[in-house]
Amino acid sequence: MADKKVAEQYYAPPPKLGKWEGFKLFLWNSETSQCLGRTGSSWAKILFFYILFYAALAGFFAAMLAVFYQTLENDKPKWQLDNGLIGSNPGLGFRPMPPEENIESTLIWYDSKKLDQHWLDSINEFVDSIDRLPVQNRVNCSFDNPAPEGKICRLELTEFKACNKEEEYGYRRGRPCIFLKLNKIYNWIPDTYKTAEDLPKDMPKDLSSHIADQVEMNKPTNIVWVSCEGENPADQENLKSVMYHPRRGFPGYFFPFKNIEGYMPPVVAVELDVATGVLINIECKAWARNIHHDRSERKGSVHFELMVD
Repeated sequence: MADKKVAEQYYAPPPKLGKWEGFKLFLWNSETSQCLGRTGSSWAKILFFYILFYAALAGFFAAMLAVFYQTLENDKPKWQLDNGLIGSNPGLGFRPMPPEENIESTLIWYDSKKLDQHWLDSINEFVDSIDRLPVQNRVNCSFDNPAPEGKICRLELTEFKACNKEEEYGYRRGRPCIFLKLNKIYNWIPDTYKTAEDLPKDMPKDLSSHIADQVEMNKPTNIVWVSCEGENPADQENLKSVMYHPRRGFPGYFFPFKNIEGYMPPVVAVELDVATGVLINIECKAWARNIHHDRSERKGSVHFELMVD
């Protein structure tokens, strides 16, 4: 019994503390000079360890990033054409696009008598974005005089004829203009059709006849040709006529795309004369030997709907 009393005297349990007193003691214990359960020297050691640890980790990451960047070039992609994710089969883009709230839609629908300004603004923004590009590397090009190394061809925005800002791109008079551009793929060169015998069997007859006439008249054929037509018989019936400005395709001297500052992608303005009050499904395709079409994946083509009230 005496031993038990002595043990209780010298080894008595600490007094029970309330929650608030225990928390204050955890924050700062004046008897042991501990803050949050650690002394100053203990905190210094652990902070020193983590500073060294994260500094080494950051240095290792920076070294790996520097090695990675040594394999890249600022002006061209590492993987090109078939070796890259984009591939070597360009698609088509069109303007104007529907409003942002209908981002997934491809419907161009307007009333020619009460024209929504959105459609004109969308085209103006597209044309202005081309016109604002740096001009120092631009030169005048032709089929006989392509751009020299390090230069790019100038796109004359005045060649779109009826599809211009003054004419409100034909929207007011019920003949809307759709602007087509070929998606940029670094170092891609079109393999264009040189003779009428090269033309594929699924090419629209009006386009194959047009190319045959170009060949017969010894006119340039180094062009990525473009065709726009209704997807279904009813669409084709309601699409009265199609006109292409300044020509029916993208000139070959605009290729390849080399990411030179100020590059102006070739553009084709398609003027459409359509029946009013009818929804028309339209498909436009780009034609070259190395452009393959897949409607489900929209390879080499673009789809949109048009309705003019």
